[in-house]
Amino acid sequence: MFSRRLCIFSFLGALLCAPTAQAAPQVEFQRLTWTEIRDALQAGYDTIIVPVGGTEQSGPYIAVGKHNVRAQALGDRVAVELGNALVAPVIAYVPEGGTAPRTSHMRFPGTITVTPAVFDGLLKSAAESFRVQGFRLVAFIGDHGGYRAEMCKAVAQIDRSWSGTGAHAACINDYYTVIAGDYARALKEKGLGEAVGTHADLSDTSLMLAVDPSMVRMAALKAAAKPSEADGVYGGGDPRPSTAALGQIGVDMQVTAAVREIKALQARER
Repeated sequence: MFSRRLCIFSFLGALLCAPTAQAAPQVEFQRLTWTEIRDALQAGYDTIIVPVGGTEQSGPYIAVGKHNVRAQALGDRVAVELGNALVAPVIAYVPEGGTAPRTSHMRFPGTITVTPAVFDGLLKSAAESFRVQGFRLVAFIGDHGGYRAEMCKAVAQIDRSWSGTGAHAACINDYYTVIAGDYARALKEKGLGEAVGTHADLSDTSLMLAVDPSMVRMAALKAAAKPSEADGVYGGGDPRPSTAALGQIGVDMQVTAAVREIKALQARER
């Protein structure tokens, strides 16, 4: 529809082109007016990415909005590469454990939880909001493993309920699974396998540094002893060797995997 290297797409219907322009189109739903969203739909932007984050403790050195910031930034990149997608506001309230007694990440200050029933209803209501506006593919990307099974179950139910409408909902699995797969292997090949854990580890911290280094307390991290589960760092991982360069490897893998999976879904439905 337009060249991302040469043009800035205006949802008001104009193509503003310049020989050296590098700016990407605005893809964030929350930054557009209703008329711009209408025009985008008419111009073929029939896919919407729903980033699902979460607000939780991530050890002493990563801010609690880690998943929300990453899901937004990576969702934006995926949408720009697709060229026909917008990005919904991040879903920041997700199941994170119980409150009475306090379990899982809720054992630490800084975590916000909702019940699975509230989460299920939120996903289904949001998806239906996008369907009735004209989006044909509602693609959920989950940045946190704790709710993925519940998310994907709800999305499958949404998709079945839309049978015959021409719209589909999908859980984009490869966006998340590439982290424990190809990315973890890439880090191990660099001799960093022992630093890879399951939460707030080398992988998690490096990804955050690549996306938004202001979310990581790097000076304190470098001066610290190796954190433990008592600090909120799980799986025996060690975040201290983390760098933005290491994180960029994983970020690029996540974006590539998500774009590939969504393109396959789009091709199947068109």
